[in-house]
Amino acid sequence: MELTWIAVLASLMMAAAAACVFIFAVKKDYFRNIEDAKYQVFWSDLEEGLPRPPAAQEKRNDSDSAQSR
Repeated sequence: MELTWIAVLASLMMAAAAACVFIFAVKKDYFRNIEDAKYQVFWSDLEEGLPRPPAAQEKRNDSDSAQSR
């Protein structure tokens, strides 16, 4: 029975730690732009001159229009 209580307490501690890590990540704004993560695989291809993904083109257009003002 003692091992059961240890296992229950360990699982509660792990759940509390996971909740703390999630709250920390939200406060530090790590989930701000999750769409950009799927294009990270192709960033090395972009350096070779292949077409840019749509999200990267939008960012480039936004920065170009901000610089022209």
